[in-house]
Amino acid sequence: MRIHVGSDHAGYELKAELLRHLGESGFDTRDHGAAAFDATDDYPAICFDVAEAVVREKLSLGVVIGGSGNGEQIAANKVIGTRAALAWSVETAKLARWHNDANIVAIGARQHTVEEALAIVDAFLAEGFSGDRRHERRVEQIASYEDRRASGGFVGQRAKSTWVD
Repeated sequence: MRIHVGSDHAGYELKAELLRHLGESGFDTRDHGAAAFDATDDYPAICFDVAEAVVREKLSLGVVIGGSGNGEQIAANKVIGTRAALAWSVETAKLARWHNDANIVAIGARQHTVEEALAIVDAFLAEGFSGDRRHERRVEQIASYEDRRASGGFVGQRAKSTWVD
């Protein structure tokens, strides 16, 4: 199975450990960056790259890493077809796959030891989707919404930030 991995500066060291660990575990990995530590880098483009690759390659999964994992999960979920879940424990990682058929896990590098983060990713990769009808129905509802949105049926407004440059 191919695993697409990306991080910003906050997850850069954990990403290196994760890529080593996944390679030793027999996974085919793709590193989507950051290519070098840069304390001023931004995570959205990296997360978009990971998510687009996962959506293109239906049998692949992804991991996005940042300081908390929150922004990375939000960015990845902007790509239609992505179901990224922020996991903060082995149990939440398993449930993301089992209940939601998540295809990307977001990890907060500043929230876990390397060992904890590797265990979370391992649990995510080892778990499968339950196939339970109620969970299938929910995933189908999400996909249906994405289809309507992609075809112009979405009538929401983009939230405006109160943050000023």
